[in-house]
Amino acid sequence: MPKKQYQGTDRHTLCARIPTPPFGNFEDRHIVKYDEYVKTGGYKALRKAITMKPEDVTEEVKKSVVRGRGGAGFPCGLKWTFLPPVPEGKSPGDEGAERYLAVNADESEPGTFKDRLLMDFDPHLMLEGIAIACFACRLNKAYIFIRGEYHHQAHVVENAIKEAYENGIFGEKGLIGSAENTGGDKFRVDCYLHRGAGAYICGEETGLLEALEGKRGWPRIKPPFPALKGLFGKPTIINNVETLAHVPSIIENGGEWFMEQGIESSIGGPPSFGTKLMGVNGHVERPGCYEFELGIPLRTLVEEHCGGVKGGKKFKAAIPGGVSMGILGTDQYEAELDFDIGRKHNVLGLGTACPTIFDEDTDMVAVARNISRFFKHESCGQCTPCREGSGWLFQLMSRIEDGDGKTKDLDLALEIATSMGSMPGTTICGLADGNNWAIRTIMNKFRDEFEARVKRTFVPVSVSVGAMARG
Repeated sequence: MPKKQYQGTDRHTLCARIPTPPFGNFEDRHIVKYDEYVKTGGYKALRKAITMKPEDVTEEVKKSVVRGRGGAGFPCGLKWTFLPPVPEGKSPGDEGAERYLAVNADESEPGTFKDRLLMDFDPHLMLEGIAIACFACRLNKAYIFIRGEYHHQAHVVENAIKEAYENGIFGEKGLIGSAENTGGDKFRVDCYLHRGAGAYICGEETGLLEALEGKRGWPRIKPPFPALKGLFGKPTIINNVETLAHVPSIIENGGEWFMEQGIESSIGGPPSFGTKLMGVNGHVERPGCYEFELGIPLRTLVEEHCGGVKGGKKFKAAIPGGVSMGILGTDQYEAELDFDIGRKHNVLGLGTACPTIFDEDTDMVAVARNISRFFKHESCGQCTPCREGSGWLFQLMSRIEDGDGKTKDLDLALEIATSMGSMPGTTICGLADGNNWAIRTIMNKFRDEFEARVKRTFVPVSVSVGAMARG
């Protein structure tokens, strides 16, 4: 049975070829090319997968309960089952039967650099996951949408894709050149890299699809959902880089093996199984991207693995996984980094699990103002509450930081924040939710700092007796 609480093991699958403390040194990292990848067990899982029925591969991933590592945490295997069947009498790729995989490598969330680690040093792990996902879901084309600012990473991934074509992973002689991968029928997968143009909103899955189609990156109204009508109007699965990187080890070792890592939910929700890449930044002695089991306490991560808070100062706050998740207060240093964190500690969720740490001298008003500036800049402008609300929040935060705010501005900011977002039902995507959760969690958990920066708003009241009396 899966363990009930975090115990900490020496398992590391995503960083097996990427030296990472406590299992290795940052200085020993290098790009893992195809030959080295194969020598260290790479593509073994793909060879196993193509001997299985596609639905059995999907079932194994579903059994593992691996949840999406892009931020939402939706079960990967379950998402794969949402695809409609291939039209009768046709094969994937035939006219009218095209089906796609879109890989979200946009990673524009501030403070997040976990996918970058994989693309920097072990790109074939992602490509193997892509090949297995395409085989399992009968998808004939995969598009990797990579962040526009990831210039070096784009070259590394392009070279890896070229190696994959040359060695029978993709293309006409792909999937290890086996005719057995579909029970006798040849199954071909093609993989392409698409570079973004630097828009944060394209990290939202439907905004990503619009950008892949060559359009402006505006999120789509759902339904229809991408699994039914996605890229170019065809069935599409969208997975994060890290999610797909977990697939090879799941297929090679089994879903139950994956469930031995991580923790079960302590509040009756879905479990948080497996390991997670955690990019720690901010006021720590040794920032970097690490791999640990889900459920590791924030204090353990910072104190035991990142050298503690920088300069020996005290912990004040932390953003658990990208600025859109909101903030953990000073009394929440023991928070476990799992998918229950949102409900237990009043944040939006775990997000990318890349914590930003703040020390005791951090000005939380300045933090709120900077975050509001980011969301104002990155709002696509499609939805009025987000377009206008993000601007209003930035104005209010700037006014408060400058010392020109009044007490009523605090209430106004919270009122604006709680009125914008897809959860109140006023916007198409969750960008506004990230904005409002960030601002209101900071304001609510560090209210005293905001109150100290504003002038009190009061309405003088006088009592009079008779028309000419004065109060």
